[in-house]
Amino acid sequence: MGPPLRHVGAEAKWKNWAGLFAAFQNPVGYEVHDLAINVSDDVAFAYSLNRVSGAFKDGRRADHWVRWTACLCKIDGTWLIAHDHVSVPLDVMSGRALLDLKP
Repeated sequence: MGPPLRHVGAEAKWKNWAGLFAAFQNPVGYEVHDLAINVSDDVAFAYSLNRVSGAFKDGRRADHWVRWTACLCKIDGTWLIAHDHVSVPLDVMSGRALLDLKP
């Protein structure tokens, strides 16, 4: 999501997500598509394409698809997210995010 480049720890991730949703008027749409989960005894990976939609507080509309990936570890019998990542494709030549792509 937003700066900084890296968010470390649960509190930092929580604040980042809260800031994203706070920029929107209610309701905010968040759809999970094509979720895939690969699991072994104590490590799992999940990934999906997710759609974020709604109106920002300034009235502009958003309807973007993002890629989401997470790594989970089973620690003392409890699955915990060890890492997650949200991204959009990048046009390398212009340095701009490609927010208009759809699956």
